[in-house]
Amino acid sequence: MATGGNRKRADLTENARRVLARRYLIKGDDGHPVEDAESMFWRVAANIASAEANYGASQAQVDEWASRFYDAMVSLEFLPNSPTLMNAGREFQQLSACFVLPVDDSIESIFEAVKNTALIHKSGGGTGFSFSRLRPKDDIVSSTKGVSSGPVSFMTVFDAATDAIKQGGTRRGANMAVLRVDHPDILEFITAKRDETKLTNFNISVAATDSFMKAVEADAEYPLINPRNGETVRTLRAREVFDLIVDCAWESGEPGMIFLDRINRDNPTPKLGEIESTNPCGEQPLLPYESCNLGSINLARMTQGPIGSATIDWDKLGATVRLAVRFLDDVIDMNKFPLPQIAQMTLGNRKIGLGVMGFADMLILLGVPYDSERAVEIAGEVMGFIQQEARAASAELAEERGVFPNWKDSVWADRGLKVRNATCTTIAPTGTISIIAGCSSGIEPLFAVAFKRHVLSGETLVEVNPLFEQAARERGIYSDELMAAVAEHGTVRPLAEAPEDLRDLFVTAHEISPEQHVRIQAAFQCHTDNAVSKTINFRNEATRDEVAQAYWLAYKLGCKGITVYRDGCRREQVLTTGRTEKARRAPYGVEPRPRPEVVQGQTRVMPTGCGKLYITINFDERGAFEVFGNMGKAGGCAASQTEALARMISLALRSGIPAEHVIKQLIGISCHQPTWEPGGGKILSCADAFGKALQRAINAEAGQLKLGFDAGEKPVGAGACPDCGGAMYLEDGCLVCRDCGYSKCA
Repeated sequence: MATGGNRKRADLTENARRVLARRYLIKGDDGHPVEDAESMFWRVAANIASAEANYGASQAQVDEWASRFYDAMVSLEFLPNSPTLMNAGREFQQLSACFVLPVDDSIESIFEAVKNTALIHKSGGGTGFSFSRLRPKDDIVSSTKGVSSGPVSFMTVFDAATDAIKQGGTRRGANMAVLRVDHPDILEFITAKRDETKLTNFNISVAATDSFMKAVEADAEYPLINPRNGETVRTLRAREVFDLIVDCAWESGEPGMIFLDRINRDNPTPKLGEIESTNPCGEQPLLPYESCNLGSINLARMTQGPIGSATIDWDKLGATVRLAVRFLDDVIDMNKFPLPQIAQMTLGNRKIGLGVMGFADMLILLGVPYDSERAVEIAGEVMGFIQQEARAASAELAEERGVFPNWKDSVWADRGLKVRNATCTTIAPTGTISIIAGCSSGIEPLFAVAFKRHVLSGETLVEVNPLFEQAARERGIYSDELMAAVAEHGTVRPLAEAPEDLRDLFVTAHEISPEQHVRIQAAFQCHTDNAVSKTINFRNEATRDEVAQAYWLAYKLGCKGITVYRDGCRREQVLTTGRTEKARRAPYGVEPRPRPEVVQGQTRVMPTGCGKLYITINFDERGAFEVFGNMGKAGGCAASQTEALARMISLALRSGIPAEHVIKQLIGISCHQPTWEPGGGKILSCADAFGKALQRAINAEAGQLKLGFDAGEKPVGAGACPDCGGAMYLEDGCLVCRDCGYSKCA
């Protein structure tokens, strides 16, 4: 595929090109890419720019817009959401990331929504639902004289449907479930994810009303209302319900909370209905059947000057905002919507969501620590400017192309302001596109200044934040030993050999107070039409009261929702330190160490094309020790190969071969009968199953051994990637693998 001539090449990292090849580039029948990164950017730019012809542009003008769109993307200054990069100019042509579907109180509506969910997930989108209209559990069903099973029960149906669908060949389905705090089943909903094996494809959020929050403050009771008839079923003490929300969030990070009345005060089209839900990560409140197209500006590319004393290039930022608004408006016209109702609502309101990534990098370039008051001020200044420029660009498009069709029923008509788009700005997760752009994710701080990456060859590579490496070289303090020390800890702050100003500047997520996380989110929210995706990080030893304070601060400061995560609160999370990692890798010699009389381990069932494979991994005091495999059948080729593979893995482990090396050799081996796991991962072969089972067993063992981390230690990730077995990181409310680009809602 041509790139449109001798065009600028993208300055991509090796990891970015690897992620693009794995997840974004068009592949041939042999599974290998038939386009490169520049061809992909040109494919997207040319496709989106063709919308300009709808408004009278000549072919020369269309080509000019295509070139400008291409330059913005290839320069990594602006990137649209993943579905646009993946699908523009291809058969799917489904370009939206966010959808909300209605779920009304009837079996017909529920299963129509299940069907529509499958269609959206197949096309690469995520879905949000409010289950608040469903009658409560054990309520009467007049048509059958039976009783209702309630919202949580029906959520499991949506969850199972999501398990069965692989999105567009590249992404897994994600859902948001919202329930009003005054629904009679609210207690069951709040505790629905205490069992981490349930509703694995859902994020859940309680829709809190202003009246509920006031009742919490006053320690008063509030009513639970049956949505079927509007009658009060009973009352609950609001503070006890709030404490239960906090308790569950402290335990597992869920449920989140969205502030429903605040969201609807900012609803640009209230005459069309009330907003009841958001997309899976909570940053996009939408009416039923609405979708939204998202894109993000790389703030790291919007500065000029050296690290630590750069300034914001406001002219460049303004020009990029205006180009991005035009791009996203064109995306709406080029979109192939999965349902006619979605087409009608989306074309009627023409919502776009322009956001940012690389905010932490921008602060570093400016010389401003993330955990400072100045960082909060910059957040407001930058997003205020972006919102102002975006609305101005939307107004210019309205002059050129006309207002959005539902404008007369919007708050913009009441204000006498003609705009092309009902909303313009959103702060969305950028887990994978920030890998492509080589910048920090969304508005999150750095997760680590350096970390170790294990590659297929068995090598361990130290990957250092490029800004830190550059700053260290400029200061004359760069050394392989310093970089290794930073990777060992993940952070600079404990290292006396680093200058104090760099230790302050390169602050990481868990070194920042939850209050500062919330204040940064609130500063962006003040200048964002829609909402903000942000994780409020807590150290493992944080108390429930601290989580409660964060919820209250988010409410008081004007946030539209809040997502918290206490480090180590989920069983699947990997938490190892440099010291424990080093201990696991210590050589034991070439002779297999003897087997103790008693070892402890775990058995995992892994689906394979040959049937269920039961894999047992045992540990001694030094780590993974031996592996057994059982296909559940006697004799046969599969059973014998399984036994042979398990014996060889055990021999390697007992001989001192680091488990990471064994895992990397096994993961990725494919056969003619791959299959899907219930949780969303793909098992390529029996060998792949052994590798992934061993990775997960080690992760679980590490989590059981140590659930916190002390100063100078680093969290390695949040579970194993189901695709490649690498570490997953929690960013913007998403789990992201920085090895292969796999992402899913947390």
